[in-house]
Amino acid sequence: MRGVVIKAWYQASRPQFFVATMVPLALGGVLAAGEGSWNLWRWLAVLAASFLVHLNTNLANDYFEYYSGADEGDSIGGSRVLQEEAITLPQIRNFMIAAYIGALCLGLWILWVSQAWWLIFIMIFAFLSSIYYTARPIRYGYHGLGELFVGINMGPVMVVGTYVALTGQSSMRPLLLSLPIGLMVALILYYQSFPDIETDQRVGKYTLAVRLGRRGSLWGYRIFISFTYFTFIGLVISGYLHFSALSSLITLPLAYKVDKMIRETDDWVELHGRGSKVRLFYLLNGLILTLVVVVFG
Repeated sequence: MRGVVIKAWYQASRPQFFVATMVPLALGGVLAAGEGSWNLWRWLAVLAASFLVHLNTNLANDYFEYYSGADEGDSIGGSRVLQEEAITLPQIRNFMIAAYIGALCLGLWILWVSQAWWLIFIMIFAFLSSIYYTARPIRYGYHGLGELFVGINMGPVMVVGTYVALTGQSSMRPLLLSLPIGLMVALILYYQSFPDIETDQRVGKYTLAVRLGRRGSLWGYRIFISFTYFTFIGLVISGYLHFSALSSLITLPLAYKVDKMIRETDDWVELHGRGSKVRLFYLLNGLILTLVVVVFG
């Protein structure tokens, strides 16, 4: 019985997407370390708080989508734990409350030790974003804004927030280096919405993919990929990154494979189980960016 419960919560947490939290926190950490401001315990506190908010974002998505009916029927969105009755609504609600309290306590400690009190605005933005992705009355995910908010939160917010929490200072460089990270995280969410285009449209969830349609969504993927590489190139030209960051171009064949996979898949529901390639694209480029900063500053 205990094994079944653990498996259900593991499924609800969607751990395959936690890479989206690790990469920006690693980048923010090495940028701070380059300034001589590394503190392991403070970084771990930022990691734990970010993990809790990311986890709650996933749970809130399941919780509020259950009420809207977006994940019912033949939809494959969400973790499906509520539809499978593996976890109850009260259990998810209570866990979310406890996790938010934990994140709040960690956040207050980070504010106190860093003395960067303006970070509270970033924390409030992240908290509200995690709830109102699918919660009424905002539900920004229903209006094609999911990629924008996720990109901001898991790009600039996490990278800059980590850097400031460790150094107590602000800087333009962490913000600029967070741009490709934000674009790639947004791409992960964007791709994950492809299989649910038809079911989302039926329940009035007008994601970016729904608004663009199948043909437009493929071009949207190409734009995300292009902008990611353009930011790498721009950061190198402007002197914010060492030229070795152009090694990110080695991921072009992987980006092309995903493009080909999307083009040649007739039933986009089948794309649901193939998202690992998009996450690998993100991970490889994120590691390249972070390693370049570690080695060359």
